[in-house]
Amino acid sequence: RHAEMAPLPSYDEVLVCTPDTEEEEVELLVRRALSPGSQDQKIYCLLGADKLVYKVSKQLESHFFRLVQSSSIPNYRFIIFCNAKAHNSYVITAFDAYKVTFPCYSKMEIQTYLKMHLKAPSGTAPVAQAFEEPYQQNVKFVFSEQAGMGK
Repeated sequence: RHAEMAPLPSYDEVLVCTPDTEEEEVELLVRRALSPGSQDQKIYCLLGADKLVYKVSKQLESHFFRLVQSSSIPNYRFIIFCNAKAHNSYVITAFDAYKVTFPCYSKMEIQTYLKMHLKAPSGTAPVAQAFEEPYQQNVKFVFSEQAGMGK
């Protein structure tokens, strides 16, 4: 509950992984998380790390443990998000000792948090004015039951 006022992550804190994610991208995020000066309340995140190819996954493991051993930062903030059903992922195996279950939040709690943090300052987001809601937001999510229907 104390995280309700915590800000959304900035662009330099998150790497969304795909099978095309390169070793250099992963290494850069790990270095940011484990470098001096990284303790400025940022939380570095790898999202979908189970999608990394084997070679990049091995390099993630190597860079992470090498930097942890050589780092003087005791309280780094680095989170690796994986799909719990991706049993064949090297990342899940390599970091299994650090695994925690993510708490479940209700749809209402997530919506409330996003509404609070995605508001655009008045007069700065004309696209947000296209929606008829009383608040302006930087981001809108549009969901469709059918994929590829122009959304």
